[in-house]
Amino acid sequence: MAQWYFSYGSSSERIGPLDDEAARAQARSRPDGYCWREGFAEWRPIRSVAELGGGAPAVAPPPAPSGPRSGADEIDYRIVGHEMQFVEIELDPGESAVAEAGALMYKEAAVQMDTVFGDGSTSGQGGGLMDKLLSAGKRVITGESLFTTLFTHTGQGKAKVAFAAPYPGTVMAMKLSEHGGRLICQKDSFLAGARGVRLGIFFQRKILTGLFGGEGFIMQKLEGDGWVFVHAGGTVVQRELKAGERLDVDTGCVVAFHDTVDMDVRPVGGIKSMLFGGEGVFLATLTGPGTVWLQSLPFSRLAGRMLAAAPQGGGQRRGEGSILGGLGDLIGGDRNF
Repeated sequence: MAQWYFSYGSSSERIGPLDDEAARAQARSRPDGYCWREGFAEWRPIRSVAELGGGAPAVAPPPAPSGPRSGADEIDYRIVGHEMQFVEIELDPGESAVAEAGALMYKEAAVQMDTVFGDGSTSGQGGGLMDKLLSAGKRVITGESLFTTLFTHTGQGKAKVAFAAPYPGTVMAMKLSEHGGRLICQKDSFLAGARGVRLGIFFQRKILTGLFGGEGFIMQKLEGDGWVFVHAGGTVVQRELKAGERLDVDTGCVVAFHDTVDMDVRPVGGIKSMLFGGEGVFLATLTGPGTVWLQSLPFSRLAGRMLAAAPQGGGQRRGEGSILGGLGDLIGGDRNF
């Protein structure tokens, strides 16, 4: 016997679980909402479900139980850990989370995993082929995979799925509706989010910024009203900039900012500072109003230090101070002939 759930008007008005007989009675008395049971990938209009006496032809199901809308699923979450964090998302029946390929840490058995073309924002909304092609094309331009992974709770009660950060740092939970519905991020910062969040591209308006801005001409644009989880390296600093207030930042340390913030680049100073300052040739300048988020350890800096220290990459061994030097590496097995 199936257990049915009904929703009317908004996701807060839910009825269930009901058995088959009670569900048919509910459908007869209030046929204008949406229903879900185990085995449904999405919430469906009550009138389209033949089991409940619906005679209308089946139509594309809505993305969430509150009816046709563009909003994201309302998910619950918790962030675990300190230096190596992960986010655990709790889903209700029919809810989904979308994540980058390879971000999964674990999931419960009731969570179904599907690979989708693009960013998953059109899943369950009847998006056409062109919508999916455009979504996938934007991801390719920002250096991401053509596909994302959609995790949908197809069982009963609550179910959890977790996503881990790829390197030491901080996972930031951000509700897009609290940030004007849009955030501009570095192109590899998105970790996961609620289904319905749209991943797009943001072109720098100034060619100099695009060429020397550290994150390139193209950045990632997150749009919608749901939760997104953004990963940053090291410690995160949040700064509120007033109108006209400017902050000079190392180009790799910019994680995200409001679209009201203007980003540009400027030389670090004179020729001597450029050649011997050790801070690169350009700095990013962020001008308010708006909020900016900065990271203390960009992945490019971490990778560069690791590569420079690797003997296979031409670097020099540092730290132990052994008088044996290279001979000590051979004895310890750290270097081959």
